[in-house]
Amino acid sequence: MSARDPRMGAYMIGVVSVRYGVHPQTLRLYEREGLLAPSRTEGKTRLYSDEDLERLEFILNLTRDLGVNLAGVEVVLSMRDRLNRLQEDLERLTHALDAAGLKDIPRPTSATGLVKLTPHGLRKR
Repeated sequence: MSARDPRMGAYMIGVVSVRYGVHPQTLRLYEREGLLAPSRTEGKTRLYSDEDLERLEFILNLTRDLGVNLAGVEVVLSMRDRLNRLQEDLERLTHALDAAGLKDIPRPTSATGLVKLTPHGLRKR
């Protein structure tokens, strides 16, 4: 049995609106602002994937629970997306080193490997 692709869209805007207690215009605004990017059918109907819904939940947590405005949400999402890409790059490099038989090379213990948080603030390793 194969795992379901989390990017597969299955939810129309009305379903998402009711499920999350968000007006459809709010979802459209999030799309215009570039915070969400649902896929579209040939008839231009928005289809939200499981991945889109996870992103929406994160956005709603920032706006509803933490009071972050949309500009702040954009910054946080951008930083999160960049960190995810960096983590994926790190994993690819680690696999490449392993495949090349270079398993003895020291590896970073965190995604950045650059700083450590101490009680006195940030400190370089």
